[in-house]
Amino acid sequence: SRKTAEKGRLMDLTSTVIIPLLFGSLGLFALFRLLQWMRMRTYLQGAVVVVTGATSGLGKECAKAFHAAGSRLVLCGRDSEKLKDLAQELTTMTNHRKNLHEPHTVVFDLSDTKSILNAAELILKHSGHVDILINNAGISYRGTIIDTGLDVDKKVMETNYFGPIALTKALLPSMIKRRQGHIVAISSVQGKISIPFRSAYAASKHATQAFFDCLRAEVEQYEIDVTVISPGYIQTNLSLNAVTADGSRYGVMDKNTAEGQTAAEVAQVVLSAVGQKKKEVLVAGLMPSLAVYLRNLFPKLFFNLMAARAKKERKAKDS
Repeated sequence: SRKTAEKGRLMDLTSTVIIPLLFGSLGLFALFRLLQWMRMRTYLQGAVVVVTGATSGLGKECAKAFHAAGSRLVLCGRDSEKLKDLAQELTTMTNHRKNLHEPHTVVFDLSDTKSILNAAELILKHSGHVDILINNAGISYRGTIIDTGLDVDKKVMETNYFGPIALTKALLPSMIKRRQGHIVAISSVQGKISIPFRSAYAASKHATQAFFDCLRAEVEQYEIDVTVISPGYIQTNLSLNAVTADGSRYGVMDKNTAEGQTAAEVAQVVLSAVGQKKKEVLVAGLMPSLAVYLRNLFPKLFFNLMAARAKKERKAKDS
């Protein structure tokens, strides 16, 4: 009878406290997510969003994602025809996506500082202001340090680092004046760790990470947000278009790249991160994520693993 009484009390506790508490918690979580979604939709609806490197890969998918969210897009890249094609593609999506804003295109080269300054003027002249700047464009690199000419290092840094910060600096005064703006840097896991035969790329992304971390702290007083997105491998043409030690095109689709996340998946992460005003997001699988923590917590082990990886890759290349 004692066991029966205890069982009855337990059932009463479950029915009167635990189950209502569980459903109440689920309800609060659902309400929180709904409010979060509504806030994100309001934030992105009609916002002027500048996307660099919009003609392919992650930039193109980001353009689609923000267009679907109702943003006013400014598409940037080096190929005017591809930009026009993308703008036309997004325009045809307008009716069923309820975005009446026609995308605007601006052509410039991130490795040309003068071109960047002219582009910033055109963007502000057309849109009046910029709410969200997505620094996405970039190039990758494959090669040994000993064989790589300094001109290749400079080329990668010009596109991946100096270009984005030049555009950011050109648009920043207008954001400060309005006390409103959001700057996004598409960095990389390699902005946090370095792997063999990627020196120029990893260096440019480390510099990117450092610059935008400093920027975040300095512009907080102006109510400007800074988000750094650090993806791992994405299924794009980044490795195909990578430069090699002599500056030529790599032209090979890496196995890890081919098996990475799709650009559309990462674009949704970018959209969500911007909408929620997150300061930093790591978008990578288990092993790259572990490597980031391993580098900080057990550096000696990390260095040994990278040395072993370099030896393995060098042996595979020689064979």
